[in-house]
Amino acid sequence: MIHPRFAPYLFSLFLSGMMSCLVSGIATFRALGFVPNFGAEWMGAWASSWAFAFPAVLVVAPVARRMVAAVVRSPDAV
Repeated sequence: MIHPRFAPYLFSLFLSGMMSCLVSGIATFRALGFVPNFGAEWMGAWASSWAFAFPAVLVVAPVARRMVAAVVRSPDAV
């Protein structure tokens, strides 16, 4: 098993992979329609988008956490 200290990185890897897969699929379909080589085009788009998405999630996730913390009331204040 993988050590728990790597959990945030694995979460970022899985999240960026799933999200970039969905978004690249939609974008590929919108750009090309359902062409005979749609799957190959989608996978090519996914590979390049995941290469950008994973580092982006590593950078953006802490910012998003701070933004959420700024607008969510702490449990003590309820």
